[in-house]
Amino acid sequence: MKKNKTIGIIQHGCAKNLVDTELMLGMLEKAGYKTTLDVDNPNVKTVVINTCSFICDAEKESIQSIFNMINAGKKIIITGCLPQKHKRELKKLLNEVSGFIGTCDLKDIVKAVEADEYYNVSENPEYIYPEDIERAQITVGSSSYIKIADGCNYCCGYCVIPQLRGKYKSRKIENILQEAQKLADKGVSEIILIAQDTTSYGIDIYGKPYLDKLLVELNKIKNLNWIRVLYAYPTNFTDNLIKAYKELDKVVKYVDIPLQHSHIDVLKRMKRPTINQEQLIKKIRKEIPNVAIRTTFIVGYPGETEEEFEHLYNFVKKMKFEKLGVFGYSREKNTYSYSLKPQISARIKHVRKNKILKLQKEISMKNNLNFISKRIQCIIEEVHTDGTAVARSYADAPEVDGLVYIKTKEYLSPGQIVSAKVTGADSYDLVASYEMSGVKNE
Repeated sequence: MKKNKTIGIIQHGCAKNLVDTELMLGMLEKAGYKTTLDVDNPNVKTVVINTCSFICDAEKESIQSIFNMINAGKKIIITGCLPQKHKRELKKLLNEVSGFIGTCDLKDIVKAVEADEYYNVSENPEYIYPEDIERAQITVGSSSYIKIADGCNYCCGYCVIPQLRGKYKSRKIENILQEAQKLADKGVSEIILIAQDTTSYGIDIYGKPYLDKLLVELNKIKNLNWIRVLYAYPTNFTDNLIKAYKELDKVVKYVDIPLQHSHIDVLKRMKRPTINQEQLIKKIRKEIPNVAIRTTFIVGYPGETEEEFEHLYNFVKKMKFEKLGVFGYSREKNTYSYSLKPQISARIKHVRKNKILKLQKEISMKNNLNFISKRIQCIIEEVHTDGTAVARSYADAPEVDGLVYIKTKEYLSPGQIVSAKVTGADSYDLVASYEMSGVKNE
């Protein structure tokens, strides 16, 4: 181990960014460094900040971390989306920073840490997953993310991802299976497949969407319990994929499918696919019993009229999604929508967002009340000393959805899958009881 060489890490952004952070930690540890999340530790002289720059608010959080570490007198390496988005402009503005690494240049993290000054941000990013590196996981628990691809071939009007991550790049199926097996052998109960667009998995290396085939192979891993899929773009949600969700016992019946809007004219301005969304949702619900559907919408996109917003509101009201996120449009430079007119005021975006959230709260409350007195499959996250277990149901993804608080006298451990009886609910979380034998714990 390298003497007095402990590297601090600050992670910003989504689960996809988290995997990149863990890969960099793996490279550093392989090179002989210790790593820690405790950046205030006096032994930590160098801090790697993996940044997010997807929207303005995320960018502000990353910048705040950078200035905090500058004020603390640390050597700073900035990685990820922020240097990729602003390239040499950022380097000129932050003279105190020692290193800059773009989204697709993670392999150089050790060089950046060991150099006095380092800069490597590719003009045309092309993400290649470093298959020879074993991730050093920041959080070790019941679940773990697996990145199956990166980049994006779509050009949505509001999105900077293609500029930050490049064209769509899938990993080979054998590499994903190998990683999943290793995680299962370590005791991980649930793997969560992620990409900018999971339903396009394989299209670049196998010539067609291959997510259904990947799920079939992952389902064969004996010591794995759950397989969850996030970021499923609606265009390639094929009949074969629906069949895989329906028939594979380890694939949780949870469909995360960001639709972004319902009105065809807004979708066209967003440069999104104009498929029949209602038909797709109805088909998924018909074919996959007890499926939980999560989606996200953007309100206040340039030119969104009251009529178009009301169309979205009524669509949410009609479809009654089990889980829903809504965001006010974020105006990002170098996107198609940046120059569109009219731009919607912050006040109107706020009002529209809250109106959808209020509606969804009512829908979620009714959905959760329907679980009362029923049994639901849950994965244990942690167990408190008072006997309460914190869990997630099959219908809840980490961080974005709700929790299940289980009261029990039985011994439960993180990663365990149990069938709990729901006894209470609010619009977000559930309360349940668990009994292994005939003893009731309600």
